[in-house]
Amino acid sequence: MSVLDSRLGERLLGCERILVAGAGGGYDVFCGLPLYFALRQAGKQVSLANLSFTYLGGTDAPMVVPHLARVEGSTRGCDDYFPERYLAELLGVPVWAIEKVGVAPTREAYRHLVRTLDLDAIVLIDGGTDILMRGDEAGLGTPAEDMTSLAAVHGLDVGTKLVACLGFGIDAFHGVCHAHFLEDVAALAREGAFLGAHALLADAPEVVRYRKAVAWVHERMQPSIVNASIVSAIEGQFGDHHATDRTAGSTLFINPLMSLLWAFELDAVARRSLYLRDLEGTGSIWDVQVVIEAFRKRCAIKARATIPV
Repeated sequence: MSVLDSRLGERLLGCERILVAGAGGGYDVFCGLPLYFALRQAGKQVSLANLSFTYLGGTDAPMVVPHLARVEGSTRGCDDYFPERYLAELLGVPVWAIEKVGVAPTREAYRHLVRTLDLDAIVLIDGGTDILMRGDEAGLGTPAEDMTSLAAVHGLDVGTKLVACLGFGIDAFHGVCHAHFLEDVAALAREGAFLGAHALLADAPEVVRYRKAVAWVHERMQPSIVNASIVSAIEGQFGDHHATDRTAGSTLFINPLMSLLWAFELDAVARRSLYLRDLEGTGSIWDVQVVIEAFRKRCAIKARATIPV
């Protein structure tokens, strides 16, 4: 069963030129690969982008506009950590890398991609689920990068804008309360903005290619804890299973819920945020973090809750 056999697929099959973009940086773009492969198989023109944790100034990737680099498989520099370059090398396509800056410059980078790629859809993909946090939950995870991407794309004039999350439960390491995540999903469902959750099955063609891509890159640079956990869940591992020694000394709870791809209407997710408007005009990621910290100091924070199952 393809990932396109879903409400998410229904929303995208009417589009022709689609950008799948990692919202939170690092390896997030890899979480979009099952969707990327399925859309390419369906004949769509699909491009990849990522908010980058790599110091792009230390590479020879050309900046096409401020804070936006075109990364190719032949790009040199930062070999120890450069997910975008390794992905471009594997797939033989460019991957657009956006520097970790504030909302205003990030939006301009996306605006350039909308114009030059003639996009009719953008899907922001989050490794984990903290992009849904509206601000008053017990824990927000690592919100600065996700919220920068969300605010930037929310302000664009694009026909279809979606958010997808992969890796339910992984953000517990960063303090996310998953009962509050489910509460946020329920609120979006009431608005008709929840597009369902699709299980990534190990033998689906796009999932096979995703698993191979993660394994290939993990042989070449520091492994991704998020993607290693997701692949473990897809392959049927359970409990305290460690696919990388980066998690040594911690206790994991690998489980089937990590293999679910959750999808939502992006503008509805953005409208629910209690502080996204405050991020408008931010120029640096430090500005974004200051705004979030200031909001949390004046906000009534929900008490942490457990899932009673």
